[in-house]
Amino acid sequence: MPHRSVGNNNNNNNNNNNNNSNWSASSFQNFFEGWLVRQEHYLDELLCAQTDVHEKSEDELKDLIERVLSHYKQYYEVKSLLAQEDVYLVFSPIWFSSYERTFLWIAGFKPGLAIRLVGNSVEDLSEEQSRRMDRLRLETRTEESELEEDMARVQESVAAPPLLELARRSGRLIDGERNEMESAIEMLRSPMEVLVRRADFLRSKTTMKVLEILNSVQSVTFLVAAAQLQLRVRSWGFQRDVERNP
Repeated sequence: MPHRSVGNNNNNNNNNNNNNSNWSASSFQNFFEGWLVRQEHYLDELLCAQTDVHEKSEDELKDLIERVLSHYKQYYEVKSLLAQEDVYLVFSPIWFSSYERTFLWIAGFKPGLAIRLVGNSVEDLSEEQSRRMDRLRLETRTEESELEEDMARVQESVAAPPLLELARRSGRLIDGERNEMESAIEMLRSPMEVLVRRADFLRSKTTMKVLEILNSVQSVTFLVAAAQLQLRVRSWGFQRDVERNP
């Protein structure tokens, strides 16, 4: 979910290797499966901290929160590298179940989901925290709408008459027309990459602002809810796919 730079990062060596890698669908899928295993381990740690919260010091809670954020940061860094290789893959990821893909909003979760998770999981917000959360909700909706409008403009450019006609005739294209269609599609890569970067930035910014509003105990509760939702949706999604394609 969120991503930000932290000082002591157990994944630094992995990140350095990631920066020197060429990422494909299969290599990202392998990375993601390992990332999910670590996600489950972090969820176990968060649940233990939640259960024994009164026995944990503030420093211990903050350390756990930083390590979880570092884990998410790694995901976004590798996803960014994949988008540079093939941005279309992050818009239709084959490593997700069909159910998981229904939750995608510009190649990831909708930023406002972080705020909704707080409402569903954190029950002891103060009045000031609630007011700040309401302001953040309005700010996030505005920025989501701006991104959606920009995404619509990109989609409209895909459906422009010349390109649409070429796409419909794809099986009967002569060399010059095929080159024209490939050139038009290639031109869309850059604006789509920009959209993914902007959407990921908004996802990160919204989540970090949520964590700034919450105290450490509330932050652990929020991160538990986020991890549980992700893993539950993934489990349900693959179960549905198996039932549909036995």
